[in-house]
Amino acid sequence: MKIGFVVNDIQTEQASYTTTRLCIAAINRGHEVWVMGLGDLAYDADEKISARARTVPKKQYKSNELYLTTLQGKNSIKERITVDHLDVLMLRSDPANETGQRAWAQVAGINFGRIAMRHGVIVLNDPNGLAKAVNKTYFQLFPEEVRPKTLITRDIKEIKDFAREQGGNIVLKPLQGSGGSGVFLVTPNDKSNLNQIVESLLRDGYIVAQEYLPAAVDGDIRLFMMNGQPMKYKGKYAAFRRLRKGDDMRSNIHAGGTLAQALITEEHLRLAEIVRPKLVQDGMFLVGLDIVGDKLMEINVFSPGGLGSAHRFEKVNFNNSVIDALERKVEYMNYYRRNFDNDEMATL
Repeated sequence: MKIGFVVNDIQTEQASYTTTRLCIAAINRGHEVWVMGLGDLAYDADEKISARARTVPKKQYKSNELYLTTLQGKNSIKERITVDHLDVLMLRSDPANETGQRAWAQVAGINFGRIAMRHGVIVLNDPNGLAKAVNKTYFQLFPEEVRPKTLITRDIKEIKDFAREQGGNIVLKPLQGSGGSGVFLVTPNDKSNLNQIVESLLRDGYIVAQEYLPAAVDGDIRLFMMNGQPMKYKGKYAAFRRLRKGDDMRSNIHAGGTLAQALITEEHLRLAEIVRPKLVQDGMFLVGLDIVGDKLMEINVFSPGGLGSAHRFEKVNFNNSVIDALERKVEYMNYYRRNFDNDEMATL
């Protein structure tokens, strides 16, 4: 199996990232793995997608650090590959990380992925689904019962009115962003600071104002979904709990949160079942659900991370579960190609 991974930039990848772990799992099982940054993609005159990609010498890699050092260093193998010749293209870049002079990169993976998919490559998550999710308005397309009450606006009066309706406690954050960046908890005591917070967030565009969920004091749970189902491997759910630090309402690791084992309950599985139909409809192969109490705070469809943390607490290598699923997809695709012509496949 030939797999390509699209990341924001190869040189900014880290050993702890889920993408790195997936690459190692695939390589150690004998698959051919190529990694490419958003700026490495090209649309050629022959109407195929190519990339200036990197791979590593074929061997067993026993550590994330060794693999990534090799990939990023002078011992990596650099080639201009034809993406259309891959079996699978994994889109693992995060548009929220592309701002300023790299704003051009926000949807690059989506756009090139669409064309590669047209040429028969299995592209995951589906770029047409990802195009709907480039900012937090995507979350509002899921059933109301799983979401906190939300207002999206650039009007400070509307935000103040919403805060009063919610008893004074609301969460403010930019419409685009990730990792807890620019997230504020506004309480009745913060009225004097509200104007400054809003002015700061308005520089990035629209503001999301959300109902504050008291259960957030206990942090949140990241539960992975794969192929529309809660990811379960060897009897264990791919999940972990993030605990907030001190008075900081954010439980994101980037914001200083800590990790703990998660207990997945029937309530968590009920939330997963409610959002499952749309995730399947939108072609979301690998997704992270962020759960607070009985609500979802976010659905991460771009490069959801943390499989290593789930592995740490559950003592199960969930990366193998993902590679298993990719192998099955390629096997099914090859079966259809052998047994149906192009016109017949188009009707399947």
